[in-house]
Amino acid sequence: MQQLESLGELAALVRRRDGLYIRWAPTPEHRPGTSRDELTGAELPGLSVNPLDPEPWWRDQPLELWLARRLYDYCHLRHERRRETKPWVLAGRIVGSGPDNEPLLTDPEPVARISTAVLGEARELLRDNAQHDSDWGPLRRPPELNTRAPGRNSRA
Repeated sequence: MQQLESLGELAALVRRRDGLYIRWAPTPEHRPGTSRDELTGAELPGLSVNPLDPEPWWRDQPLELWLARRLYDYCHLRHERRRETKPWVLAGRIVGSGPDNEPLLTDPEPVARISTAVLGEARELLRDNAQHDSDWGPLRRPPELNTRAPGRNSRA
């Protein structure tokens, strides 16, 4: 399986192939077939994933920045799960939406593994392109994962 070492490599893959998704899991084989809603425990009909294809409204922006945001939003999962969690690129069939409006994927096909170097590159790209001077981080924002540049003051 291909290992992606840069946002440029991930962007090239997304340009070559539509319908790719990011899934955070210990291995691409770690796939019980479904996910569960963390809040209610309800079993979902597929795996929770996030799309890598950019939305039409993003057309004038760099693909690498879109991908950086997609990776960064859920990078906290690497720190919250019991087993080592990594980002994987998957393809498959969408069967619905989860409680956070995320696509639910069945028949997952592992396409590539994303290296930790790509996660660091994503964080730096987002830091360099931030439109405001405030704490911003993944969806669960522990302080050590925010994008604030060292030495920046927060607004009062």
